[in-house]
Amino acid sequence: MTGSIGSSEATLVDVLPNHRFDEAALASFLERNLPGFGGSLIIRQFQGGQSNPTYHLQIHDKAYVLRKQPAGPLLPGAHAIDREYEVQSKLAGHGIPLAEMHLLCMDDQIIGQSFYLMEHVEGRIFADRLLPCVSPDDRRQIYLRMIDVLAKLHDVDIDKAGLSTFGKRGDYVKRQISRWQRAYDKTKVAENVAMDEMIDWLTQNVPSDGEETIVHGDFRIGNMIVHPQKPEIAAVLDWELATIGHPLSDLAYACMAHNLPSITKRGFSDLDFRGLGIPEQRELIERYAKARGLDDVPYWDYFLVLSIFRLASILAGVYRRALDGNAADARAREADTIYRMLAEEGQKMIHMLA
Repeated sequence: MTGSIGSSEATLVDVLPNHRFDEAALASFLERNLPGFGGSLIIRQFQGGQSNPTYHLQIHDKAYVLRKQPAGPLLPGAHAIDREYEVQSKLAGHGIPLAEMHLLCMDDQIIGQSFYLMEHVEGRIFADRLLPCVSPDDRRQIYLRMIDVLAKLHDVDIDKAGLSTFGKRGDYVKRQISRWQRAYDKTKVAENVAMDEMIDWLTQNVPSDGEETIVHGDFRIGNMIVHPQKPEIAAVLDWELATIGHPLSDLAYACMAHNLPSITKRGFSDLDFRGLGIPEQRELIERYAKARGLDDVPYWDYFLVLSIFRLASILAGVYRRALDGNAADARAREADTIYRMLAEEGQKMIHMLA
């Protein structure tokens, strides 16, 4: 896996002071549990991402990726490393591009927190949704391929994949509102009227559609590894929020950038994204519906607002971890400004729908 902030080149840094752990203890664990471990271990940290700290491990001529829980107190159910490992392991062989899982360690006595080890997938990661340094034709294909992967994910038979107990069944939307409202209430630094309005509107307008699939929870361009040379998706990353839920929550989240201005650093609605080759939202929705054999995609506006609310809640938590000194990215303090802008965008959307 390679990754970056704003480009396709890997951004690896020395392990940040607040994310260091006992490297000798890790090496000893790998020597006992990882076939072929030769004892030469070089660890660096991926710069970027705000949740589970992620590290690049070089072991002689082989590279791996380690993801672990962050240090410090955690919200109940958050940073569930074992769930990330389980869903990726069980989705293998179902047509979803994934990194191969190698080891799961739930013993926090090894390096201080639970962690897992997975294959290092070569490719490009674009934190910038406009995909810089990519041709318009390739840019278009990457977005279309992302939607194709999403449709395949949502077509996976939950029971046949052994994931029937991976999440609670029924009332997904209500549980999402409750989950992210609780998270927001526990991490917010100050009151925010726009967030309160979104919570009220979402609670009062829950859709009756109860379709259930495996959902990724953070499905977007920035969580795709793109093939090093071709406009293809090599792997889908960051499964921390995966569960059983409504598939339109994923589709709306993947299209959220089409509905947010660039000032939020999460969208491009005010930019000439069409001129860059990025398909319009309508085309992405239609491609998804066709791939899944759907006649229409109902409740679209609702799931967009839910996506904005959820992201705003996440960023409010990122800012709180930054204040507490536990955020995975040095720029996490910017999250406060962005979460407030997102809340205002969600509020505007609600007013337009009234």
